[in-house]
Amino acid sequence: MSRNLSVAVIGAGRMGVDHIQRLARRTHGAEVSAVVDIDPARAAAAAAGVPGAAALTDIRAALEDPRTDAVLIATPGFLHEDALHAALARDIPILCEKPLTPDSVSAWRVLQAEEKLGRKRIQVGFMRRYDAEYAHLAELIRSGELGELLMLHHQHRNPATPPGFSNEMLINDSVVHEFDAVRFFSAEEITSVRVRTGKTTRNAPAGMNDPQQVLMETTSGVLADVEIYVNAQYGYEVGTQAVFEQGVVRIGNHAGPYLSARGRWGGTVLPGFAERFSAAYDREIQSWVDAALQGDIGGPSAWDGYAAAACCEAGVEAQKTGRTVAVELHEKPLLYQS
Repeated sequence: MSRNLSVAVIGAGRMGVDHIQRLARRTHGAEVSAVVDIDPARAAAAAAGVPGAAALTDIRAALEDPRTDAVLIATPGFLHEDALHAALARDIPILCEKPLTPDSVSAWRVLQAEEKLGRKRIQVGFMRRYDAEYAHLAELIRSGELGELLMLHHQHRNPATPPGFSNEMLINDSVVHEFDAVRFFSAEEITSVRVRTGKTTRNAPAGMNDPQQVLMETTSGVLADVEIYVNAQYGYEVGTQAVFEQGVVRIGNHAGPYLSARGRWGGTVLPGFAERFSAAYDREIQSWVDAALQGDIGGPSAWDGYAAAACCEAGVEAQKTGRTVAVELHEKPLLYQS
């Protein structure tokens, strides 16, 4: 394909609008052909100022347009499955924001539909893999320079939760990123999950236990834990400490310079994920576009989305029961073993 990748963006909410602007302004080799949203006014507003972008209310209209080379899905997760099957029927590249689907059963159906095509078409939006520090740590692990990876300690802190945020969402919307990070860093599957709840902040909404501790183990026995604290008030922080046989590596948490001046010291805590991972989103979308132009994907696959959904299900069950819960996965198809 010599021309730009012409992308239909499905969903004109916060992430959809962000990706529309990214594709139109900061991504090489791509253009936005359509913006699809059930709300016509929202679709029109998101498409405004983007040359050639049509505002539509039906994904079928976008998929029937011969200009559409690829689809970026940024709708709420419960709408993903239908959109994914429709795009797979066109056999075109897809970038699907996490989750792939809200549960492992529907995610497996999507994976099977893709497998029938005989090639990977779906890339899942786990953007942290494209963060410079995440990528550096992954390279360090693969190099063996510090010996074997033994443990991972994660911190995931948000300033506050929106109305209606629940204990289950704490796993499905937040810890899902750490599930993928543990799989990414260890290059292994997570075999079990346990969730511990303790003293709860007065800033948590009624019925929520916050913070919580999520414990995991991988196939080879790498132990990982997550402090998930979604009403921390002071800002957004994501950090990881990796423990090796011959050293410890810390990434994340703070951004920008650490200043000592005028009798004080400190730095800046960012307000949210969009600011913290802005550059990672840019690299993620560019990687997807570059790969799609070559008939491939440029990052996490449908299998990664399916495995994360299975981890979330185990996490929610562990949260409710207090037990250690095994992560149940189908056998990995050959398509995803390369």
